[in-house]
Amino acid sequence: MSRTEQRRGWLVTKVLAGELTVAEAAPLLALSERQVWRLVAAMRHSGPAGLAHGNRGRASPRRLPDPDRERIITLARDRYTGVNDCHLAELLAEHEQIHISRQALRRLLRDAGLASPRRRRRPRHRSRRDRMPQAGLLLQVDGSRHDWLEGRGPRMTLVGAIDDATGIVTGAVFREQEDTVGYLLVLRDTVRRHGVPAAVYRDRHTLFEPSERGLLTLEEQLADTRLPTQLGRAFAELDIVSIAARSPQAKGRIERLWGTAQDRLVSELRLAGVCTLDEANRLLAAFVPRFNRRFAVEPTDVTPAWRPAPPPRVLARMCCLKHVRVVGNDHTIRAGATIVQLPPRSDRRSYAGTRVELQHHLDGRVVVWDGERELLSQRADLAQLAVMAGVRAKLGTLPPSARTAVKPAADHPWRRMAIGRNKGRGVTESPNR
Repeated sequence: MSRTEQRRGWLVTKVLAGELTVAEAAPLLALSERQVWRLVAAMRHSGPAGLAHGNRGRASPRRLPDPDRERIITLARDRYTGVNDCHLAELLAEHEQIHISRQALRRLLRDAGLASPRRRRRPRHRSRRDRMPQAGLLLQVDGSRHDWLEGRGPRMTLVGAIDDATGIVTGAVFREQEDTVGYLLVLRDTVRRHGVPAAVYRDRHTLFEPSERGLLTLEEQLADTRLPTQLGRAFAELDIVSIAARSPQAKGRIERLWGTAQDRLVSELRLAGVCTLDEANRLLAAFVPRFNRRFAVEPTDVTPAWRPAPPPRVLARMCCLKHVRVVGNDHTIRAGATIVQLPPRSDRRSYAGTRVELQHHLDGRVVVWDGERELLSQRADLAQLAVMAGVRAKLGTLPPSARTAVKPAADHPWRRMAIGRNKGRGVTESPNR
């Protein structure tokens, strides 16, 4: 008997002995007088055993049949290994037509000796920041480097963005590395589907802002300021405020998204047998809408704060890699190790010496823009053009294998100037130099 039943038996015994009346025992038992009379009758008929509930020891009529319970345990150990309890309950209902609540599934698995695959850290005291009141006010962006394919394929980085007010994943893509192109893809998809956000909350990666420790380039020295990165330039063109977080906890919304994705998405990639990056992106496109339906919340203010998206052609020119080039005398510009030939002008004038903008669009097109119109648009491969999607993404920088050392001639003007300066200091030029 439980402690409550023992106390009931003691008070009912006093009622039977005449030491207490039913009216006096009712408030002590927190029961009505009618229920106390029922307990007295049960005590007289069956003794202390009559105080126990009649269904004690009986199986619940809603209990799953033993074959279904054994099947669930077998699936949890075999096919759905590593899937958490809540996700497993959803997968069983969707794929196996077995409907069981998360609490019942948890009890069943723990009784079978199957521990939860998730290990939770001891919580630390942190102050909570409320969500933004409107959708589109703040977008959190980040990349998660993880073994998403569990050794079946390459190690990838999931680049994504989540709305702070609703928890909706506005865009996500798998990339080989956390790079500028991945963030531009997420930004373009977000603007297309939802609109332009007011602000972006991101970490202090050099993809977003130039490092203060690096040396200034010639252009930066002339401008007396750090030039923005490709992402910083895209945010400025879209009029998006870029806010740098000083700790991972500050952008906890997207950090918790990675924790959920590394649990659920990894399981679904394994169940689908995904082994390549392209296959992972195809599954991700179907996973994100289901994730949003499951975890999205209603904002405090239902009026969205997304700004209208620019026209598709304008958006394509914003979410791309841009570089300033000077047209050579032969009407060519250099893009990495590739030379791009410009077509002749209709008025037969020359482009030589003109500063143009070389744009590498996300759809694989290379566009030469003079500020008013497209001078050239052709298809190209990102790897073929040797694009460096880093802080500056400088197309003009050749790979180390393509660089050759050039030794100045003996009569080069710089060498004659150096010889003159050395003679003035009493130093003679060595014949071996």
